[in-house]
Parts: sequence; structure tokens; C-alpha cells
Amino acid sequence: MKARFVRTSMIAAVLLLAGTLLSRPARAITTPQIVASSASTQCLHYQVIGVCVWLTCTPLGCTTQTSVKVKHYMPDLVVSVYHRTGHNPWPVVAPLAPPNGLSQEAGNRAKRDASRHHSNLRFKNADAIGDPAAAGFALLSSVGFTCHSAATPFKPYYLSVDDPLAWRSGIPESAYPESLIPGARTIGQPGDHWGHVYPREGFVTQANDYKASAVIAERVADIVTRSGQPHVYLPLVAQAQPGWWPPGAAREGDASTHEWQRLQPDQSQSCHVFPDRGPLASFQGDIPADQAYVWTLWRPYSCCKRRGQMLIYDTPG
Repeated sequence: MKARFVRTSMIAAVLLLAGTLLSRPARAITTPQIVASSASTQCLHYQVIGVCVWLTCTPLGCTTQTSVKVKHYMPDLVVSVYHRTGHNPWPVVAPLAPPNGLSQEAGNRAKRDASRHHSNLRFKNADAIGDPAAAGFALLSSVGFTCHSAATPFKPYYLSVDDPLAWRSGIPESAYPESLIPGARTIGQPGDHWGHVYPREGFVTQANDYKASAVIAERVADIVTRSGQPHVYLPLVAQAQPGWWPPGAAREGDASTHEWQRLQPDQSQSCHVFPDRGPLASFQGDIPADQAYVWTLWRPYSCCKRRGQMLIYDTPG
């Protein structure tokens, strides 16, 4: 735990130094602001859900001890969705995703495929970085108050500039059944369609820039929380251990798998799934001039403090 914390601190220091050398976006967000946002009790959803029973055996016999089992959401990832390649609204991590030979500086543009050309076709870059607040939760977990996250702070789980084939051309997911079947894997509500999860690429047909960016964020979460996807990424997938039960894959519209906290623009103190407002809502003030957005992906964990050699029972739930 100590070695991991030291490594995380060193990574944070290097990124902070690099971030100061770059020009900041119009509405940049800072690492302290991201860490402070994790104090939201409305997103934490903290619950005591039962007990765990631990068994310890020695040559003199066996004893049991109990510990409290809790469930709560954790800020796993900071997902940035933005217009200009290389201009992540979190400047500290922007050096991780500069333009390259296959992912040039670009904003909204129409695809060259005439069959998919739409006047409202938007293109977005996206990055998913381990939330820096996970380090603080890891320290609290050592005394049994909270669970620890499967995410590593500041670790780049997804950078769209490193995934140009899938992110900019939709290969191979444009041919998947989820992409071809009308109404499959959609984000929206009656009378208010936001977009499709598939193909999980940087193009979205949507007149509203906020809705388009939310669809992109959902696509990134869908990729990163699964293994074996046809993308260049690091999966945020963990196996359960005695006394620690990590979440499964995120699923659009399902608050039992994940929720989103808006950080930029106008930080929210609560978490929701998309759509995060009603069909008649106004987006006035929620679409920044630089078309850059930041959300925290919160996911549910269950755990109990280890009190013995073997977990022999835990309350279901």
C-alpha cells in the first residue's frame, strides 16, 4: 500500500509539472477540484449491508471474528470529452494525449462515408484517467471505513488518440449487430433520444453538444469496464477477493452499475445516469465555448475489513 501511494505521488508530481507548461483550456479543471468533488455524499450512497464472519485457526484451536460489511460507490475514473485533439480540459493529464500522425488536431467534421453523412454529425476526443481521489479512499479502507477502488490514480485507461482505427473509423464495430439493429443499446428517454452506444467511436449524430458528449462518455465507460474489446485501452476489471467485491461492467441507464457526476462545466454535487435531466430541460449554460466536458464515473463496491484467515460467511447483498 505504501509503495503504491509513493508511486502515485510521483506520477502526480510529474503530470503537474508537465501541465504547467501547456496553455490551459478556457474552462480548465484542476486536480484539487477533482479530489474535492469526491466528497459528495449524494454520489457515495454509503450503506451498511450486513456482516462478514472470519475464521482463524491455530494449533490451539479455531476462533471467529466479525466485521461490518458496507456498500458504496467509488470515483473510479475521470472521463474527459473534448473538441480539440490534445486539449483535455484537465491540463495536468493533457500531455498524455497529444495529436499524433494518426490522430491529428481536429474538431467536428463529417465522415467521408456518404451513407452516414449527417449535418449534426459531431466528433469528440475522449480520455479516461484513474481518479486521484482513489488514493484517499485506499487509506480509509485500511481502517475499515470504506472499500478500496480497483482504479489506480492518474493511470490512463483510455486515450482516444491511441485508438485511431476504432475511434475514427468505427472499425470493426460498425458491422456489429448492436450497431445495425435499430433501437439497440440506446441512451435516451421517451421523446428524447441522445444517441447509440454502438459503434463505440468518436462520431455522434446529435444536434446538442452536451448530449453528444454524454454519449461519448458512456461509450468510453462501456469499453473500459470490459475486457477483450477491439480497442487500444487498459481494462478496469477486477476479480473479487475475500472481503472485497468490485463492480461489474457499466451498462447505460443502469444506476446499479455506475453513475456520473458532472465536473465541467458547473460541478454537480449529485450523480445520475444519462439522461441526467428531463426531456424538456434547457441546456443553457451547460455547453461551454470550448465544447469540453469532464465527468467522474462512480461505481459500486462492497467490502468488509479482514478479521481472520478465511471468510466463512458474509451477508448477501
